[in-house]
Amino acid sequence: MTENALIKLAAAIAIGIGSIGPALGIGMAVSKAMEAVGRNPEAAGSIRTLMILGAGLAEAVAIYAFVIALVLSLVV
Repeated sequence: MTENALIKLAAAIAIGIGSIGPALGIGMAVSKAMEAVGRNPEAAGSIRTLMILGAGLAEAVAIYAFVIALVLSLVV
């Protein structure tokens, strides 16, 4: 296996593993937010705001993994 192929494989693994955590985190956050809205509909506005904030923070991890994959595949 050549060095270029190993770098491409490392980039693929970086984005693959880096996107699993945020996907699970966002799924769990939305699930729990929907349960909370179902139990207390009056608090839907504040729950939605907190859910979007949490989803954005979880998504940042995927963006970091994407940047690392880009650096590996384009710069290295």
